Amino acid sequence: MSLTLDLNNEEPPFAKYQGQDSFFGGSPPLSEGVGYLVVLGFGALFSILTTIIVFLNQYFGAKGEITSEHFNTAGRMIKTGLTASVIVSQWTWAATLLQSSNVAWAYGVSGPFWYASGATIQVLLFGVLAINLKKVAPSAHTVAEIVNARWGRSAHLTFLFFCFCANIIVTSMLLLGGAATVEALTGMDYRLASFLIPWGVILYTASGGLQATFLASYIHTVIIFAVLITMVFLVYIKFYSSDQIYDYLEATVNYNTSFCEAYFFDNDKNETFFEAGTFACGPVSGNKDGSYLTMLSGDGLMFGIINIVGNFGTVFVDQSYWQSAIAAKPSSAAKGYLLGGICWFAIPFSLATSLGLASTALMLPISSSEAGSGLVPPAVATELLGDAGAALILIMLFMAIVSTGSAESIAVSSLIAYDIYREYINPEATGQQILFVSRVVIVCFGLFMGCFSIVLFELGLNLGWVYLFMGVVIGSAVIPLWNMMTWTKASGTGAIIAAWSGLALALVGWIVAASVQSGDITVDTLGTNEVMLSGNLIAILSSGFIHYVYSAFIDPQDFDFDELDTKITLVEEDTRGLTAEEQDPVELRRAERWITRRGYVLTFVLIILWPVLSVPAGVFTRPYFAFWVLVAIAWGFGSAIVITVLPLAESSEDINKVLSGLVAAVTGIEMRQAEDPNDKLDDGEEEEEETPAKEEAEEVVDSPADE
Repeated sequence: MSLTLDLNNEEPPFAKYQGQDSFFGGSPPLSEGVGYLVVLGFGALFSILTTIIVFLNQYFGAKGEITSEHFNTAGRMIKTGLTASVIVSQWTWAATLLQSSNVAWAYGVSGPFWYASGATIQVLLFGVLAINLKKVAPSAHTVAEIVNARWGRSAHLTFLFFCFCANIIVTSMLLLGGAATVEALTGMDYRLASFLIPWGVILYTASGGLQATFLASYIHTVIIFAVLITMVFLVYIKFYSSDQIYDYLEATVNYNTSFCEAYFFDNDKNETFFEAGTFACGPVSGNKDGSYLTMLSGDGLMFGIINIVGNFGTVFVDQSYWQSAIAAKPSSAAKGYLLGGICWFAIPFSLATSLGLASTALMLPISSSEAGSGLVPPAVATELLGDAGAALILIMLFMAIVSTGSAESIAVSSLIAYDIYREYINPEATGQQILFVSRVVIVCFGLFMGCFSIVLFELGLNLGWVYLFMGVVIGSAVIPLWNMMTWTKASGTGAIIAAWSGLALALVGWIVAASVQSGDITVDTLGTNEVMLSGNLIAILSSGFIHYVYSAFIDPQDFDFDELDTKITLVEEDTRGLTAEEQDPVELRRAERWITRRGYVLTFVLIILWPVLSVPAGVFTRPYFAFWVLVAIAWGFGSAIVITVLPLAESSEDINKVLSGLVAAVTGIEMRQAEDPNDKLDDGEEEEEETPAKEEAEEVVDSPADE
């Protein structure tokens, strides 16, 4: 028997997709050569470009030589705009671009919102830790170094483990999502893609260190926002309008089972392959009235909670965010994190509100497994622009992978160089030895992750599964690290017990929940929302409770934060960013109050006030949805402008200096090479000598706990 429907290709559901069980159907829209061009060509291009910029900045600018301190801290002089750009770049994973549209495909409008808000508040709140770091440990290179200085070696080894877990999980998600999409779009073997993608990161990161990572991240972020606003424009302005998408979404959920079975019908086998939840057709389970156009979504809210808990781990336990705080100027740290969080919100929110909702509105034949692998954005882009759309998503994805990948590489290299090599192998290591170890680790980590991601593929783990799982593994380290920076009573022994106990309880609860819910323990049963929620909540809440009880009642400390930085030593006397002017205690207290108030208020708005205000709307009306889309478009365009223009405006003096040096070099006019800031005081100037902030520690009366 053959089923046919009266369809056309002008309005969804499109006749051309009837009977298809996959959008790409095993036939990639781009050639394999395009995959190699992007993976290898773009990697080489950015490596060369970034290396040249670092060299020019070093020679004509005012950054001085690349010491081991500068390699791992970027001189601690990064300004607000570039700090914000780097935060956006680091926080824009493959999952940000792919998984956010997956949850829009699954839950409707609540998916993009919960993805964006649930992963923005961590960056906002981390700004509080960033400014506290500048107050009490300005000389630090890594978060584990601070743990060691306050709590000793046992705690140091414990939190090193969790830091490495965070880096490995984040990099795994980058490669899992990236390789799956490269294969779907170009036909390039995912194993080869997983192995080759890290090389685009290795070259320029090993060459220029953290500063090269920051400069490349700015370029990547600009490209990501350019593609984002292009996609938003195509969906809601060029091809469709918010009213059309609204009507199509309403129509999608109003189709009955008979229609869906007829549309997703295999005439050759004479049977339907439609199952509720497998394709976007019919009512949405768990949503009010089965609609995509509502914030009243049980599964959407559950995903939001998992997202919030899991992402606390991948920000607070990820060395790359501590490293960005270390690299920022004290006056820029708080503002950079706040601005970065606000601008980043637009990427998952605006992108998924356009591409994610369009995938269900147009009823593209995207299966749940394809959506879980991150294929929603490339499918919609291909539908709208053909091969050009697929190429744009591929480029956007590659930018996200290499920008976050470079941050993770330099983070791991710093942990190994300072917290393993210098701490346990060669305490008297010189700057050159630290620099050598850092570069070797960057290369080795890239190769290791390429191989490790292939193993994950073979185990059947996709991007969505790993994304939900991350909080189970690293969530138990979050609250102890927060307490370490803000609470004088925080116990080191309590932190160790809390971190390991929280992990053990989370793993047990996660497995038991899967067994209770499904009666079986498999990759699929362990990956359901309810099971993942159990593991994530147990990890962070049990750990926080244990650490509080132990620190408050069993082993309370009375730690003097003024002593913390005295236990951290520099490898070289490179005191850029550590002058008395940069460590003014009055300015640091003012910055802490500034970020604390705004961080808490914005957190309240994003996870409490906004959702509550949307509840009375129930199922969105056409005008309400139009306003929702307008907010997404305005936020996307505004963020793109700020993140592109502000770093250039703040660095205009440095840019002019480099350009002037280039012109002088080309025209043959002799120009003095840039001075190393450390040598400024050796030129006969009888100004008052600037000393590192460490020597000013005794003058700082207030500790974080006093605020």
